[in-house]
Amino acid sequence: MEHILTYAQAAEPAGTVAYAPADGLLGNVWLLVAIPLLSAAILLLLGKRADRWGHWLGVAAVGAAFVLGLSFFFQLRGLENRSVELSLWDFIAVGDFRVDFGLLYDPLAAVFVLLITGVGFLIHLYAVEYMAHDEGRRRFFAYFNLFVAAMLLLVLGNNYVMLYFGWEGVGLASYLLISFWTERPAAATAGKKAFLMNRVGDAGLAIAIFIMFATLGTTQYDEVFNSVGGLTATTVLVMGLLLLLGAAGKSGQFPLQAWLPDAMEGPTPVSALIHAATMVTAGVYLIARSNPVFSANSTLQLVVVSVGALTLLIGCIIGAAKDDIKRVLAWSTVSQIGYMFLGVGLGGAAYALAIVHLLAHGFFKANMFLGAGSVMHGMKDQVDIRRFGGLSKYMKITWLTFMAGWLAIIGMFPFSGFFSKEPIIAAAFARGDWTSWLFGGAAVLGAGLTAFYMTRLYWLTFHGPKRWTEDIDHPHESPLLMTVPLILLGIGSLGAGFLLATSVPDWLTATAGLGGAEEHHDAVLSHTAVTVISLLVTALGVLLAWYLFRNGTATSPQPAGVVVTAARKNLYTDAFNVAVFEKPGIFLTRALVYLDNRGIDGLVNGLAAGIGGGSGRLRRLQTGFVRSYATSILTGALLVVAAFLAVQAGWLA
Repeated sequence: MEHILTYAQAAEPAGTVAYAPADGLLGNVWLLVAIPLLSAAILLLLGKRADRWGHWLGVAAVGAAFVLGLSFFFQLRGLENRSVELSLWDFIAVGDFRVDFGLLYDPLAAVFVLLITGVGFLIHLYAVEYMAHDEGRRRFFAYFNLFVAAMLLLVLGNNYVMLYFGWEGVGLASYLLISFWTERPAAATAGKKAFLMNRVGDAGLAIAIFIMFATLGTTQYDEVFNSVGGLTATTVLVMGLLLLLGAAGKSGQFPLQAWLPDAMEGPTPVSALIHAATMVTAGVYLIARSNPVFSANSTLQLVVVSVGALTLLIGCIIGAAKDDIKRVLAWSTVSQIGYMFLGVGLGGAAYALAIVHLLAHGFFKANMFLGAGSVMHGMKDQVDIRRFGGLSKYMKITWLTFMAGWLAIIGMFPFSGFFSKEPIIAAAFARGDWTSWLFGGAAVLGAGLTAFYMTRLYWLTFHGPKRWTEDIDHPHESPLLMTVPLILLGIGSLGAGFLLATSVPDWLTATAGLGGAEEHHDAVLSHTAVTVISLLVTALGVLLAWYLFRNGTATSPQPAGVVVTAARKNLYTDAFNVAVFEKPGIFLTRALVYLDNRGIDGLVNGLAAGIGGGSGRLRRLQTGFVRSYATSILTGALLVVAAFLAVQAGWLA
């Protein structure tokens, strides 16, 4: 029997949750997951019979989920206690351990639902035209819908088991989408790499859930958060580090960031969906949702901040040395997610700041990925920015919308990124100790590097002299189904930051530990000073990139210094993984195979061969001739008599 509950924190002790019954439209929140999941099932089961119209079913399913999400959002705003929980049925019931198949729709889940379905709908619409000539378009949209359904379950689950259910669904769908073009070895390898590296993070998340069950006897969010204060500091630290490992794997953060850029081997709409609105934001969601756990241990928060600061610099440095338009954007995603990890690691009001940047990032990063796909569409699928140039004259809509994304991501006032990223940098300077300079400085440096490599990308693609290959005659603008989503996302890239920054923090105050006013009383630099410094560093990055690449760039690899060479090789992180994990793993596997073949199988096979050979030799004695048997008996009798005589004579004494 379905039951619906709301929770509130008013008039209750800190950290406790009180439930009250609720009804109305919000009782249908489960439809958010069911509609895209049903669409995926129909497209997969009908097979080729749905080829002519299956893509439109996929678009309609996500569009319907977005409309429902808007309706639920406005109804949630009208509730005094803005949280609704649905317990649909018992998912696990073993002894005293119970896990509901339940959903939690609160302010945090609501904004994620709108991001996933809203931006996801535009990406689906874009993909109709982008995948028009692909024979597997119906199957592609089935996987696309499956991905959206899994991500919605992830953010709507009311306990860690439901979150993990969606978490693994996202991992499966991402593997299917990244390796969608299975005939391309690079795509198949990228899908396998993403799948395996995510398994490392998923193992950490699973063990964290086991610890919750072992120490608290529950995985329900409210019960875990109410009880975390009774755990030892060591238990909280270990559980939090394992949650962080899961978050780092899904969001492509250090040390599990290597899979994310390789995911570019999938179709461009996949890159936009994974890198903007869904999968890579899951880690940020996990930490934000688990804020009572992370806020309970200062060491844990320091580790999260360190991971975010380090990763944002890694992404910037590597992104500055890449020439593939999609891989530059992929490394920028690694870097921008690093800013979000920095925000959630800082805790307090910075949790909401990270969510603001996550939502703004969904607009401008989806915009730029789809813009990159539009450029590839007009340039016969070329991706090397050294072979572009001058495209602003031929692809004006793509140029203008990409410009909006560029201005947003570099954080130039008054565009979107300024209102979402600058508060995180200011919060980093507000830690109140020497780490303020360390993490704040890293964030400012990252802002300058972001301005540099994104300006390099933008300028080499759309400005400067033409550097096209001979097979490019006349680049063309993309069709309407591709440019309309670009225009809408471009508008969001310009204005979403201000709207989100002025509304989301207050909206999230209804979620425990999130939102509230910014606190800078311990800041080593004032917010104004941080803003001025950041804008100056950003402007310097833009001017430096323009000066170096205003006349284009060489179309062939050039000798480079130590830093650029390292950046081109992903700071040797892939080489490290190969040396430390892959090669020892291959050696161990081969050793185990040898031991199995020569040792275990050798022992069994040798014993069988010995018995078989011995029995074969004994079988030769059975000739069937009486004279042979008589000779054997006589010989045996003579040997027995000889033995007795020898004993009596004392020869064998």
